[in-house]
Amino acid sequence: MNHSHEQRLARVFVELADTLIDQFDIIEFLNMLVERCVELLDVAAAGVVLSDQRGGLRMAAASSEQARLVELFAVQADDGPCLDCVRTGLPVSSANLADENARWPRFAVAAREAGFRAAHAVPMRLRQTVIGALNLLNTESDGVDETSVSLGQALADVATIGMLQHRAIDDSAILTRQLQTALNSRVVIEQAKGVLSAHAGVDMQAAFVALRAYSRSNNLRLSDIAREVAEGTADLDAIAAGGQVSPPRQERH
Repeated sequence: MNHSHEQRLARVFVELADTLIDQFDIIEFLNMLVERCVELLDVAAAGVVLSDQRGGLRMAAASSEQARLVELFAVQADDGPCLDCVRTGLPVSSANLADENARWPRFAVAAREAGFRAAHAVPMRLRQTVIGALNLLNTESDGVDETSVSLGQALADVATIGMLQHRAIDDSAILTRQLQTALNSRVVIEQAKGVLSAHAGVDMQAAFVALRAYSRSNNLRLSDIAREVAEGTADLDAIAAGGQVSPPRQERH
């Protein structure tokens, strides 16, 4: 590992640990986690699934539209490494998804169709409870290397600690409610992506990039701007233009 990569890794650990900010948004935070995994690790994509209040799992973040669809399918089909990882509390790996039709009959096929050939899921823990999993995906059938797995687990650990430290959460029930709120926000974000995609004539990934750019340039929470888009009160042209700051809306009388 070269010196510049070590410096970048150190900055990311600080970034993931620094959650005591007014605009903290769990979904935005988890999107940062999966993007940093792709930047720093030898993986093609990453995704996160979280436990919901009903004992199920839901897709929370993904580094690409292909990864999002794969994780969403895994949750809907109740099949795949992330689900096994959450259930067992242990890392779950496949060096070659072509060999996994018996273990994951639905996920393995869907992942391969999306271009992925290997997967490794690591747990996200709250003390003894696994609250979710981080899935690392590769497009080559030679697995995910040990260094990427170790760093991926470390990033998942720091991210989970960061969420716990936000507002000094020490009550698992409070965290569970916050995670459920975040998962509900994820549904609204998907709705907003659809609205913006149809309005601007762009694909879903481009719509998501525009939403995030707009939220950042205007110092807004991603979930808040997504809700405005879904409710029809946002300036879609300004958002589609790449997140440029728009003039304040005039009050209607």
